Amino acid sequence: MARWNSIARGAAATAAAALILTACSTEGGEGEGSDEPLIIGTLLPITGSLAFLGPPEIAGVDLAIKEINEAGGVLGADVTVIHTDSSDTANPQIATQSVTELVNAGVSAIIGAASSSVTFNVIDDITAAGIVQVSPANTATGLSGYSPYYFRTAPPDTVQGNALAQLMLDDGHSDIGILVFNDDYGTSLRDVIQDTVEGAGGSITYGTSGQEFDPNASNFATDVGSILETNPDAIALIAFDQTKQIIPEIVAAGFDVSKLYLVDGNTADYSADFPAGTLAGAKGTIPGANPTADFQALMNDVHGSTLDSFAYGAESYDATMLVALAAVRGGGTDAKTIRDNLAAVSGAVDGATECSSFAACVELLEADEEIFFQTVGGSGPFNDDNDPSSAFIGVYQFDGDNVPQWIAAVFGEV
Repeated sequence: MARWNSIARGAAATAAAALILTACSTEGGEGEGSDEPLIIGTLLPITGSLAFLGPPEIAGVDLAIKEINEAGGVLGADVTVIHTDSSDTANPQIATQSVTELVNAGVSAIIGAASSSVTFNVIDDITAAGIVQVSPANTATGLSGYSPYYFRTAPPDTVQGNALAQLMLDDGHSDIGILVFNDDYGTSLRDVIQDTVEGAGGSITYGTSGQEFDPNASNFATDVGSILETNPDAIALIAFDQTKQIIPEIVAAGFDVSKLYLVDGNTADYSADFPAGTLAGAKGTIPGANPTADFQALMNDVHGSTLDSFAYGAESYDATMLVALAAVRGGGTDAKTIRDNLAAVSGAVDGATECSSFAACVELLEADEEIFFQTVGGSGPFNDDNDPSSAFIGVYQFDGDNVPQWIAAVFGEV
């Protein structure tokens, strides 16, 4: 279950939690206690249907690396980052090749993937290589506790799905249709939405198990027609790049787009894709607190230009910072040391002291104090499934230019 509290536009919020975790005892990784310079790899979408998430995620990693190295690096040496492409499930060979490249390069940790389905395709190979994997964007519930080497700074769909369903219910909708693609991410999120809506006395008019659409289809008119025949009060559209084909079908059928709700996989800038006003009033959710203007400026600076989106940039920054701090706490840059110290630096040790910069956190660690790194994305300490124990879900509304604007956030505890 998740407990929700609304946070008004512009309000400041801080999530704090203290959990006591037992360190993993599974053996794995080579070079235990290594003092070699830390090498971090990324497995993020440069191409494919989620390529719009790549720039902010890569910028988040690069910003963290920049701040870490400016503060003296990890254990006295600069951190090196190697960026590779995860692409998407339509091009599975790309992620596989990228993982092979990172393994051969001797990385201790991989930040990524963005897509849960891509992670499912490569997680066994990453775990077998004894490499820590921290995803900034995976949300599929099936990844919770999947591997002692797998962590994520984005919350599972139990949090986003509950938030989205509650948003629709709070907006006065009780008969809800779900247009969802047949994908691990999509069905996982759909299941949580369905449970929440039905648990509140509402109904799912369309989109239950067996009513998913083929993500590789070339036309979605039949799927749109099928959901509209059930006369839903609102529609939740769970898709990736297929959204660009589906939205015109929904609009052409006369459905009120102010009753359309998107998710993190498609809450994106459509100013160049649709006529002005096409999506005005539609809403969407993206896990994570909205980054401050100062943090956005830092991301733009390291990116070299103004980013179109900041989605999962903060979570990528947080993932990189946590990996580096785990190495410092454990006194080694090898994967096993990082794995065994990640929960602790995330604040999972009782009585830990809060810190919000790499330099400040290292100073505390060197004084033999436990730390609670204050994530920019607002995620809480890792729980025993290596998921965030709490998180924020941002709520966005599309403006007249078809660009999602942050309007509020909800805080949830799993």
